[in-house]
Amino acid sequence: MKVGAVIITMGNRPEELRALLDSIAKQDGDPVSTVVVGNGSPVPDVPDNVRTVELPENLGIPGGRNIGIEAFGPSGRDVDVLLFLDDDGLLAQHDTAELCRQAFAADPKLGIISFRIADPDTGATQRRHVPRLRAADPMRSSRVTTFLGGANAVRTQVFAEAGALPDAFFYAHEETDLAWRALDAGWMIDYRSDMVLYHPTTAPSRHAVYHRMVARNRVWLARRNLPAPLVPVYLGVWMLLTLLRRPSRPALKAWFGGFREGWNTPCGPRRPMKWRTVWRLTRLGRPPVI
Repeated sequence: MKVGAVIITMGNRPEELRALLDSIAKQDGDPVSTVVVGNGSPVPDVPDNVRTVELPENLGIPGGRNIGIEAFGPSGRDVDVLLFLDDDGLLAQHDTAELCRQAFAADPKLGIISFRIADPDTGATQRRHVPRLRAADPMRSSRVTTFLGGANAVRTQVFAEAGALPDAFFYAHEETDLAWRALDAGWMIDYRSDMVLYHPTTAPSRHAVYHRMVARNRVWLARRNLPAPLVPVYLGVWMLLTLLRRPSRPALKAWFGGFREGWNTPCGPRRPMKWRTVWRLTRLGRPPVI
């Protein structure tokens, strides 16, 4: 089973990028073919066996990763599995790629694996990095309904059947959009606590566009993927949760601006999931209303 890796970079973390590439090179089994995409910036010095693509402008996270996928042929077909890793991450163990090979070979319906993200100094995993509602125990592996964008492995057949990441999202919720389409196509998603990416503990709100993008893309996500009766329920629940978290006035203003933008701008093609997929999501512990 051929494994590749896609890394997008803004060129501002050359030391972390080199450490990540070194951890990929040390993986057990056949070498992992790696592509680094400079997302609107030059790619720092990388080993000779690492391919690079430099984009003239920042296409956002999903856009940059889609370019990386196509570097392996249409829908990544030149390899069987693609790893997607943040450029300031580090594979904690040498057997991660081999564990991915084994997992995908053992389960023909497994489409996506979400890795556990751990702080390199403390080993702690933030609750938000466990892609399920019952996130108290990050050491418990399970079936899930979404995955972490910068620490995952995807069977390339998923892209061929469910499509690529949504370019227009730029940042936030692009993983859930792909996850819902993959589940609707019959694939499954696993969270694996034994596959670890070290990554410094951060807050998502460090991105200036966080609140606007989260709200806008939440609306797009619902408009694109949910059966019509569930769209207002899903968005109403998330509006309530946002208010209960009591964000600052500027953050709330940005959130509502993004929410309006989500309704007033094109969201891409609408392909509502089947009701049996809604039931599958529910059985997996996360009905698509939260």
